Amino acid sequence: MDGSSTGQSQRKKMLETPISQLILSLAAPTIVSMLVTSVYNMADTYFVSQLNTSASGAVGVVFSLMAIIQAVGFTVGMGSGSIASRLLGQRREEEANVYASTGVVIALVLGLTMAGLGMGFRRELMWLLGSTDTIYPYALDYAFYIILGAPVMILSFTLNNLLRWQGKANLSVFGLATGGILNMVLDPIFIYLFDMGIGGAGAATLLSQCISLSILTSFFLLKKSELRVSPAYISRSPRTYLSILKQGMPSFFRQGVLSAATMAANYNARIYGDAAVAALAIVTKIFNLIQSVIIGFGQGFQPVLGYNYGAGRLDRVKEAVWFSIKTCTIILTAAAAAGFVLAPHIITLFRRDDIAVIAIGTRAFRNQCFTLPLGAVMVFGNMFFQSLGKSWRAVLLAICRQGLYIPLVYLMTARFGLTGLEQTQALSDLLAFLLSAAVVTHYFKTEFRKELGQAR
Repeated sequence: MDGSSTGQSQRKKMLETPISQLILSLAAPTIVSMLVTSVYNMADTYFVSQLNTSASGAVGVVFSLMAIIQAVGFTVGMGSGSIASRLLGQRREEEANVYASTGVVIALVLGLTMAGLGMGFRRELMWLLGSTDTIYPYALDYAFYIILGAPVMILSFTLNNLLRWQGKANLSVFGLATGGILNMVLDPIFIYLFDMGIGGAGAATLLSQCISLSILTSFFLLKKSELRVSPAYISRSPRTYLSILKQGMPSFFRQGVLSAATMAANYNARIYGDAAVAALAIVTKIFNLIQSVIIGFGQGFQPVLGYNYGAGRLDRVKEAVWFSIKTCTIILTAAAAAGFVLAPHIITLFRRDDIAVIAIGTRAFRNQCFTLPLGAVMVFGNMFFQSLGKSWRAVLLAICRQGLYIPLVYLMTARFGLTGLEQTQALSDLLAFLLSAAVVTHYFKTEFRKELGQAR
């Protein structure tokens, strides 16, 4: 089948397949991808936590750094991918290739820059991210490999998003899943067999990411992608670079604010010792696993939105939003009920011998379960506006959850102590849900209704 026939077939699939069937088919591999990514991140936490509580806390400290690196990768990948998706929907393939190729260049330059700066200021970074005296040496060892792998991680996220936004989620998940599974296998080997300690977890992560990047790159070299990445397509116009960064900015703010919120949590938690830092790190990784299902689902519905919006099929856009919110609210409600009951058993898996970690972790976990079902509206509201190119609203909803958390964690901890620290995320989620619901509802009742009328 030639390229033209393949493009026509893909267009028919994106514009004519029933919405529920299309989203589920695209979401299934991205959910697997997100789960695998979360599981292998959690694998680091699990195996490192078996060393001691300070090592477990170090993973939480370095998580802030990883969030910054991921923020850059998602910014470039989501920015170039979402624009390319809409251009494919409009049958402007050459322009789509320009944005894809330019995105890869941006990813490489930013990745190398971050690695250089990170290595130069690694010691200062560990204190800035919230290390205690006992956590610091572990965080320093683990961060070495994470910083070294910044260019690899950013390029992987960019190529993954370029594949996903054109509806080739099965290819993107294969690349990420292979690296994720390899990481889980290598963690105990590097940490215990090679006696590398927490540094072994970082080395396993770096090697696994290199494998993922190699696989994702091969799909473009073997022309498995509709988008072409080539030096011939790299733009010389500053407007192209700015468009990519502007479109991806919601992802940057979402991940960047997550990093700042984690730093704020660590600063307040270290008042109560390494056990509090470790407990919050464990709870964060567990909830990232749960939320990865919703984010993976959203990554399946985003190309549907972008493609159909670009093609003027606003009826399908609206149907996709409500189907996704309803389905994922049911999933999150079930997860919240199970999590509330099993919380102490789950935390015990990570630090069986530390009663303080189990107690703090259980309370924080159960508090977050109360607002977990509200997460679908927050996630899909942000992704909806980003897919349609409504940047300022996407940015607002991207930063509101953790943006609210940052001042709240200082206020709640100062007023209610450790209890306030444990309850802050739930309060932040409730306020973010109310804001997200209001913005999405207002848009559908005003602007979208007008656009829908014009399309008809």
